Amino acid sequence: MAEAGALSHSSVQTYLECPLRWKFLYIDKLPEAPRGYFSFGRVVHSVLEELLLPYVLPSERRLESGERQRTLDRWGAQPGVPRLLTEEELLSTYAKLWVSDGYGSAEEETRYRELGADLLRRYRELLAKETPTPVAIEAHLETRWDGIPVHGYLDRIDRTPTGGLEIVDYKTSRDLSHEDALHSDQLTFYQVLVERNFTAPVEGLTLYHLRSLTPLRVPPRGKPTVERLHARVGQVSDGIRSQSFDPSPGRQCGRCEFKSLCPEFREVPAADRERLARLVDRFQELRGEERKVEEELRRTATELHREAERLGVHRLPGKSSTAVRRKEETWSFPPEQVRELLTAHGLEEKVDVADPEDVRRLLRDRRIDATLRREVERTGGRRVRWYWELRDDAG
Repeated sequence: MAEAGALSHSSVQTYLECPLRWKFLYIDKLPEAPRGYFSFGRVVHSVLEELLLPYVLPSERRLESGERQRTLDRWGAQPGVPRLLTEEELLSTYAKLWVSDGYGSAEEETRYRELGADLLRRYRELLAKETPTPVAIEAHLETRWDGIPVHGYLDRIDRTPTGGLEIVDYKTSRDLSHEDALHSDQLTFYQVLVERNFTAPVEGLTLYHLRSLTPLRVPPRGKPTVERLHARVGQVSDGIRSQSFDPSPGRQCGRCEFKSLCPEFREVPAADRERLARLVDRFQELRGEERKVEEELRRTATELHREAERLGVHRLPGKSSTAVRRKEETWSFPPEQVRELLTAHGLEEKVDVADPEDVRRLLRDRRIDATLRREVERTGGRRVRWYWELRDDAG
């Protein structure tokens, strides 16, 4: 069984999108193709780290011993006034950290570089007016989530006016909406990490749209949202441990750099093509014959059924075997309706309402009130299917 290692939000999303791509990246360690927008995002994040680092005042962290870490806010110390980088220092840092990997052309790189310089200048101007209260910048957090090791790098964690924590994730994408913040699995993932690493409660989640300098703030996730994400993380962990790495074709394949290695797209060698083409053509012929046989089989079975009904028999003799008619009966019951009826009588724990056979056992139980049994029975539906078995007369 393969070990998943510590899962990050991005690795979980990669596996859910395509398990085989996850294997190429995290087990085979194949290099990812550089992309300009990734390089751009990383550089901007690195510059923001340099810009905000002087403002950081650490908060209490949870220790493995169960004790709490002492920090400046516990000792009552007051930090000095942080020094804001000058615009020249900011742009110099930006130039020093700039990476040219992944851009499609010199024009594209220039466009991104100018965009980054502009948004960083505007962000610095905002910072001069609104002093932030970060307790961590580019924090690497780790924990075990019900036995599953997870980790992540968080752009920023702020102290709220009420003493709680706000998670801030920067986005350099073109478009971003309040709905994106409400439904971001990444913010949910980060909330779990912060709750298991800090003593103060998470009071807010924010996607920060850098192009418009807009913080999209939403409340922390409730238990149902966290549990849904945990189920997906568990699904990924189980899939990796069982070495389930099948490709999952979809729109994402258009941007995948591993198509030549993927069985969905790998080319058949020229030396094998003619032989395999004959095999495929024969398979197609047999499929056509199979459909014809299936159609004739259905017509014959229907005709046998009509004759058995006409004669009132269940056995029709042939020369070498006998066709025996059998009945298959299945029931279905709407679980919610059944649960409501049983709850009214205090019997909801006696029956698995999702199991039709369990419901039918209740209908046969004479100890249950007859009126209730009739009400439950009326909610159900019965399906009858007749089929034929062949019996060897010699046997």
